[in-house]
Amino acid sequence: MAGLVGSGGLAAALAQDGLLSAEGGQLMAVAGGDRLGFVAWRKATTSRSSYCWNIGAQLLSEARGRGVGTQAQRLLTRYLFAHTQVVRLEADTERGNIAEQRALEKSGFTREGVQRSFVFRDGQWRDVVRYSLLRDDLV
Repeated sequence: MAGLVGSGGLAAALAQDGLLSAEGGQLMAVAGGDRLGFVAWRKATTSRSSYCWNIGAQLLSEARGRGVGTQAQRLLTRYLFAHTQVVRLEADTERGNIAEQRALEKSGFTREGVQRSFVFRDGQWRDVVRYSLLRDDLV
């Protein structure tokens, strides 16, 4: 995985902090010289004195269905646990995104439940499935 390069706001953020900050970050998913998508994380405040990371992945269509998302999320979880002190990672995906749910489960995440009408996209409210991975879950 390498840094994500973009334009506009991403280019400015890349120049400022390399897209790695105390609030979150982005890394590119690559295989050989092929750019396949990216993974990202953002701080999710859980109380006045604690937070966890909420992670996500976005892959190019040609990279889907090949285990790239699973591997990218595995690498990201190990990166975040190695370089930060959080004990919890979260990931959310729409209820209909079965491929992402499988990738999260293969990456070690546990399904916690469904948040009803959580995201508004394409003119309708959609349910989201929440997953988590705790530092102690890694073997």
